[in-house]
Amino acid sequence: MRLLAVHPSSLMYTKVFLRLEPLGLELVAGAARNKGHEVDIIDLQVEKHADYWERIEKFRPHAVCFSGNYLANVPEIIDLCKETRQRLPNVLLFLGGHSISFIARDVLALSDGAVNCVLKGEGDATVGLLLEAWEQGKDLTTVPGVVTMDGEGPPPIFVESLDEVRPARDLLRHRRKYFIGTLDPAASIEFARGCPWDCTFCSAWTFYGRSYRTASAKVIGEELQEIKEPGIFIVDDVAFVHAEHGLAIAEEVKRRNIKKEYYLETRADVLLRNKEVFAVWKEIGLSYIFIGLEAVDAEGLKRFRKRVSMDRNFEALDYARSLDLIVAINLIADPSWDRERFEVIRQWCLEIPDIVNISVTTPYPGTEIWESEARKLTTRDYRLFDIQHAVMPTTLPLREFYEELVKTQQILNNKHLGWSAIKDTLGIALRLALRGQTNFLTMIWKFNSVFNPDLQMADHAQKPEYEMPLKPQGSDQKIDRKTLYVHGPAGRKSRKLDDDTEKFVDETRMSTID
Repeated sequence: MRLLAVHPSSLMYTKVFLRLEPLGLELVAGAARNKGHEVDIIDLQVEKHADYWERIEKFRPHAVCFSGNYLANVPEIIDLCKETRQRLPNVLLFLGGHSISFIARDVLALSDGAVNCVLKGEGDATVGLLLEAWEQGKDLTTVPGVVTMDGEGPPPIFVESLDEVRPARDLLRHRRKYFIGTLDPAASIEFARGCPWDCTFCSAWTFYGRSYRTASAKVIGEELQEIKEPGIFIVDDVAFVHAEHGLAIAEEVKRRNIKKEYYLETRADVLLRNKEVFAVWKEIGLSYIFIGLEAVDAEGLKRFRKRVSMDRNFEALDYARSLDLIVAINLIADPSWDRERFEVIRQWCLEIPDIVNISVTTPYPGTEIWESEARKLTTRDYRLFDIQHAVMPTTLPLREFYEELVKTQQILNNKHLGWSAIKDTLGIALRLALRGQTNFLTMIWKFNSVFNPDLQMADHAQKPEYEMPLKPQGSDQKIDRKTLYVHGPAGRKSRKLDDDTEKFVDETRMSTID
């Protein structure tokens, strides 16, 4: 069969600060190709809808799949599926990805029959089974993870080993268009999959059933050696949870004499526990480290269920700085913030040397705050669920909330990319431009055209074409956390962690329910 794999367009945040290669889609494409299918990929982050239709006409796929990792992409995906169905009545149209897995039936209903099924969970584990079932005329609900309007298949399954499926990077056009900050161009790579913690705002743990699996250091070394891009973004939800694994990869990188620059995400408590791992990675090319603090006070941390004190957070920032790493922090702006709170946040952010990014509290299906948030949604428009729009009631009038939010984001942006930092900023940009890379340079001047209260208010004023069918339940109702999972929890055996690390994880998460 011929399969066309599609990644939807960029979202608000990714129009400025980063544009990552669609690694999950490349893994699905690689798995399908391993089963003997002819596969092509189109990424609408860097290509246009006209390019998609041209590819449809030339490739004439028997199957088309869309990556649905973000709720805000749902309207675009549905519209493309409806028109694709009109042009190719007999094609297999299916969706997969992180967010889509939690809202499978809702999206199928919105497609008005255009979409055959949703493939929940790890698509690289089951895409081959789905294509085989379609090719042989079998009932699609015999495939693990499949959801149709008529029924649902067995529970989703994991790939047997992360070493088995490698991403089909060669199928992706315009590879030099992918970047994150000054890592331009940048490829993405996966060292481990899953997260053993259980933060209330996050759905990584509910998607993977609190599992944590790793690829072998040898396979990772081989993949890094094959990647041509000089910059590497390690996409793990929490990098180097398991110290031994991180050190083993570092040794493999040294042995192969791989020279790359790396950016990763981790937790403050993981950084402090595994200092030697991060020190070694600094020696072999780690330059950026993203630490999700989420809040700058104890009450905020408690709300997000992160059992790490502010003192430990600041200690982690100090240690990262001592390694001469560029540190990026994420804070979550709550709709309850007033002008005074925004000003306090701005002053705190200006007092520290680190890069600070601010997103907006957003309840997503699959998270506990989706189920427990007492404040009702003010909108059910899929387009606005992008962590840059307020979808719950704000203490300030909505326009004032956006004015304060954008003012804060502008101040933080200017702190590192404005005139005060123009010498270093332009120096980096010019060096990249001399190599033919202009993603970072374009980003510097693009902020005000994307982050704008008028545009955000206009988004709210636009009549929704596709809406979520249900609002979250009130906080007075007890949550059955097991209903949140895509991949069911399998307990300790699903986590490739030594006993000491398992104990550390349990001590640093608030809940004791698996």
